[in-house]
Amino acid sequence: MKFNKLAIVAVSAAALSLAACAESEQEAQEDLAEQQAESQEDLLEEQADLAEAQGDEAAEEALDAQADAMGEAGDAAEDAVDEGM
Repeated sequence: MKFNKLAIVAVSAAALSLAACAESEQEAQEDLAEQQAESQEDLLEEQADLAEAQGDEAAEEALDAQADAMGEAGDAAEDAVDEGM
């Protein structure tokens, strides 16, 4: 009987460990995707600043709009994930 309890505890611990690893991997993938999106948004903002410095108002406004849309989409995705928890 003792052996069975130990085996059950060991199997349970292993299952929890595997679940934690899978969750950590998923969280790492989500963090990576978030960082990549934020980097792209930052790049668009810098391009908009450059366009503004060069006097290209139309390009600046278009790039700012793209950056804003990316930011809003990222916020909406993050909210959806938070609500799903």
